[in-house]
Amino acid sequence: MTSQMRSELARYLRTETFGGALLLIAAATAVLWVNSPWGASYTTMIDTHLDISALHLNLTLADWTKDGLLAIFFFVAGLELKRELVVGELADPKRATLPILAAIGGVVVPALIAVGIGWGVDGMDRGWAVPVATDIAFALAVLALTGSRIPAGARVFLLSLAVVDDLIAIILIAVLFTTTLKMLWLLIAILCCAIWALSQWKRIGTPFLYVPLALLAWYALHEAGIHPTLMGVALGLLTRVRPDADEDEHCVPAAKLEHFFQPISAIVCVPLFALFASGVPLDTKVFSQLFTDRVSLAIIAGLLVGKTVGIFGFSWLAVRLGIAQRPDDLGYRDMFALSVLGAIGFTVSLLVAELALTDVGDGSEVELAKAAVLLTSLAASLLGSALLLRRGRAHQARRDERELLGQE
Repeated sequence: MTSQMRSELARYLRTETFGGALLLIAAATAVLWVNSPWGASYTTMIDTHLDISALHLNLTLADWTKDGLLAIFFFVAGLELKRELVVGELADPKRATLPILAAIGGVVVPALIAVGIGWGVDGMDRGWAVPVATDIAFALAVLALTGSRIPAGARVFLLSLAVVDDLIAIILIAVLFTTTLKMLWLLIAILCCAIWALSQWKRIGTPFLYVPLALLAWYALHEAGIHPTLMGVALGLLTRVRPDADEDEHCVPAAKLEHFFQPISAIVCVPLFALFASGVPLDTKVFSQLFTDRVSLAIIAGLLVGKTVGIFGFSWLAVRLGIAQRPDDLGYRDMFALSVLGAIGFTVSLLVAELALTDVGDGSEVELAKAAVLLTSLAASLLGSALLLRRGRAHQARRDERELLGQE
């Protein structure tokens, strides 16, 4: 990895860490607000409609954050995935195998647990997908705060794992939540993607082409009946990452776009989505149902148990079978702590809960699901932090011992 690539990765991690802190503040604000005497104003805010009649877009502010702002989040995820696949950790098959298999385990096992617990319950035909995603910003923020003394390979492993995890979640969103498909609009969206890719190949750099093209592509996918956030990752994957012979790495389109949009995503888009999506009324009724309702139990067990077992189990098995290799200086106990952080399923899990359960029953199921996601993500962050702090002390003691032996 070149010094420029390491610098770019460090910048990305710093921004995501700060964004993760803002995400926590936004989520806490939403929970406190909706459970305060002014809770009615929160409900009024998220249900306020912003109507663009000329485009037939009559969405609530909550829908705009979910369909619009998260498209920027997924665009950044697409750019980062493309970078990882072409010039990053995932470009090396030996290094890529471990996070890819860990991500697959972190999707398959939670899904199986959720299906097993919630089988036959209304809404679980798609609700099983709620616990399959890891939140990049949240997990990296916890790692930065409590895992500063464990090897740097932990950050790269967790980032690569979360990026692949998000790609799988995006595919699931496309498959599960596309009910009606309008072919003409889908063809327009595909044409926009083709023009984007061709423009990248022709080295066209003007934003006067790409901005209108991205907006049209988003609108076309929305009208086609497919969740429009998917256009974000599609355009990210079609953006050029590899520099030309006479080109600096920082001047590549993907690097420039990520520099511009990642702070917007981490500091504005994701915290605003958290503010609009995390307002769950926490009364005695919710707490009494949280551990008896099978949907919420499926999400809690899927995230906390399924993610940890899936990520660590697939990683351990891959290393033991010789399919993959562990990052330098990263032990199995370190990987277990990182697997617990993988159970933080905030942003995408809340999105899937909204998509899968909003129309189920009287609407209370989606509130329970979101409460389950919030509770489990908090538990995973606290447990993961404790494990990381313990592993950090062990690594520091080992480094101190080596320094002492070196002095002798």
